[in-house]
Amino acid sequence: MDTRQVLFSLCAAVGPAGAEGKAADLAAKELGQYAQVRTDALGNVIGEIIPNGYTRHVLLDAHIDEIGMIVTHLEDGFVRVDKTGGVDLRTLPDREVTIWGKEPVDGIFCAVPPHLSKAEERKKVPALADAWIDTGLSGEALEKLVSPGDRVTVKNSPALLAGSRVTSKALDDRACVTAILRALSLLPKDHKTRITVQFSVQEETGQAGAQVGAFQSLATEAIALDVSFAYTPDSPKHKCGQLSKGPMIGYAPVLSYPIFTRLCALAKEAGIPYQTEIMGADSGTNADCIAVAKEGCPTGLISIPQRYMHTPVEVIDLEDLENTARLLALYLTKEEQENA
Repeated sequence: MDTRQVLFSLCAAVGPAGAEGKAADLAAKELGQYAQVRTDALGNVIGEIIPNGYTRHVLLDAHIDEIGMIVTHLEDGFVRVDKTGGVDLRTLPDREVTIWGKEPVDGIFCAVPPHLSKAEERKKVPALADAWIDTGLSGEALEKLVSPGDRVTVKNSPALLAGSRVTSKALDDRACVTAILRALSLLPKDHKTRITVQFSVQEETGQAGAQVGAFQSLATEAIALDVSFAYTPDSPKHKCGQLSKGPMIGYAPVLSYPIFTRLCALAKEAGIPYQTEIMGADSGTNADCIAVAKEGCPTGLISIPQRYMHTPVEVIDLEDLENTARLLALYLTKEEQENA
């Protein structure tokens, strides 16, 4: 598996929350190399690997949606939008976007020249309700192509940085989708773990996909994968992991402490670098709702360290992705080997 190529293809695909189609289709195609794939009523991509005489049933989750926006109003060739997910409003003025109407329409977020605004106004984060996107089209031309409800995404292409670091939009959470695919590629053909993979929709707007998927999976344990905060000098160090220092193994009260300790032990035994992330309430990921689905499912959490979350220039290290995949593959197979 060419990890970087798969990751870049997934990140480039369009898939804001509630309209994940293109990204979900691509993820389904990649998952089809390892599992029997279907799509459920909500749009989750579900893959099943069911060995004869399986000894465990593990659910793996990573969300396929990305943050984005939705068209709410058109006026004289300009567009107003609302957010679908936690868009960082500080990054929007002068950003290039694509409006996914009957045809893709390019646009630019308007930016008031500093000469025309007061000093105190320049210090404020603009409200999205007050922002406009300039398409360059006449009002009549725009209305032929774009309608309220169409989706909007920021334009940015995946790119290599120094060493094994990469930047792109949608690394949250396509990096973890890629990590699951990579882990599946590492599994021995004779493993005895039943695996349900869900690339879940609508995480960025309330975790609806994970709730539905976990309820129907009937798995006896689960691992959710997401990204978490990697340190930069302008961030609180005690709340962050470190880029290039391995996956962050998470624990919160709702999550399974035995799975947490098992993941840490496996990483230590295999020489996989790892970090711990301890949270006093919920984890803010799909793991929270998976753990309490139906009658409950013991759930662990592995996160890939990421800088600049919810911006078009998110950054991860491919080595962290690879080590996440290695740890996940070990978790799926090591227990059955020890019990054989």
